[in-house]
Amino acid sequence: MGKDALDDIGFGYRPRAVYASDPARSRGRLFDEPESPTRTPFQRDRDRIIHSTAFRRLKHKTQVFVAHEGDHYRTRLTHSIEVAQIARALARALRGDEDLAEAVALVHDFGHTPFGHTGEEALNEKMSGWGGFDHNAQSLRVVTRLERRYAEFDGLNLTWETLEGLVKHNGPLTDASGKGLKGPVPQAIRDYSELHDLELDRFAGIEAQCAAIADDIAYNTHDIDDGLRAGFLTLEMLEGVGLPSSILAAVRARYPGLDDVRTGHELMRRQITLMVEDVITSTAANIERLKPDSADAVRAAGETIVTFSASMAAAEKELKAFLYKHLYRHAEVMRVRADAEQIVRDLFDVYFADPRAMPDGWREGLDRAEDRIKARSVADFLAGMTDTYALKEHRRLFDHTPDLS
Repeated sequence: MGKDALDDIGFGYRPRAVYASDPARSRGRLFDEPESPTRTPFQRDRDRIIHSTAFRRLKHKTQVFVAHEGDHYRTRLTHSIEVAQIARALARALRGDEDLAEAVALVHDFGHTPFGHTGEEALNEKMSGWGGFDHNAQSLRVVTRLERRYAEFDGLNLTWETLEGLVKHNGPLTDASGKGLKGPVPQAIRDYSELHDLELDRFAGIEAQCAAIADDIAYNTHDIDDGLRAGFLTLEMLEGVGLPSSILAAVRARYPGLDDVRTGHELMRRQITLMVEDVITSTAANIERLKPDSADAVRAAGETIVTFSASMAAAEKELKAFLYKHLYRHAEVMRVRADAEQIVRDLFDVYFADPRAMPDGWREGLDRAEDRIKARSVADFLAGMTDTYALKEHRRLFDHTPDLS
């Protein structure tokens, strides 16, 4: 296609708010590359994320329920897609860059281990002598080092804005002096930031903030759906929780006699709508109050701009506490968690004791490496596993593997 033919195509540089991240003014990539004639830098990031191996592996990684327990439960992949849809809707309403919001949402869980937060806690325990394990830092390692697809660099060579959003979507990591706000900043994040300063003491752009709150909206809703499907939650239990209770009352008033399955789906769709509309209204008020006149003004605002209203924040906090008590700490979920933790611990111990147990491409040179290097390589290998591969490896290496079904 010649240059003249490209002049009239839709390119993605549509009008944005003054505080939005402008792809035409991106701070660039660690390794310089020619610009695409058909995509903005943030669109290229999104595409690279979707085509990565790490993205495909999310299909078989746990959200709440181990992936093989049923075909209809969320996995990390379906969760990430739902987050991306909500993040994009928020960015569109706020006139941010939709592609950047989508990219941050799609990449935010790349560093999760098999078996969800259970695997992360087990791996963090095993790595306690070598800086611990943090899924956010691991996501950064995946997209800057561990993905090996391109001839000229390791990782995906994403733009500064996408990496900033990945690392800081939940807020700054340090104060102005560089001290970690929630403990030491993982070394992987510090190391990369020295090469390509991610400004760890400042907030992320508006698009990353959209992705962060979209994550909350998505799991607060779809975890209810999965809990109902599993039988660990009931509609009657939800009648005692403020936000879903009010929605259920409205659904039953409009559709008396509606079956429980459809009632549950009405609850899900209405809850997402209420939360999204609340964020848009609350954020618009924040923007009017703070009047950021650039993307950097958002970063320097000193507070999160994309927020729930005070009343919705309180309702969301109540809902999270309910889910923690009745779903995430359900006896059956805890049984599976204990077995999953043991699988991760067992695998780490075997690989650390004898790196030759790992496949080609992972074990080379580790028998002579320092313990910290060996441990981090084992953690990289383990964190990249799907639930199914971790179970397969455990069966290969051990006489007994717990039944997680």
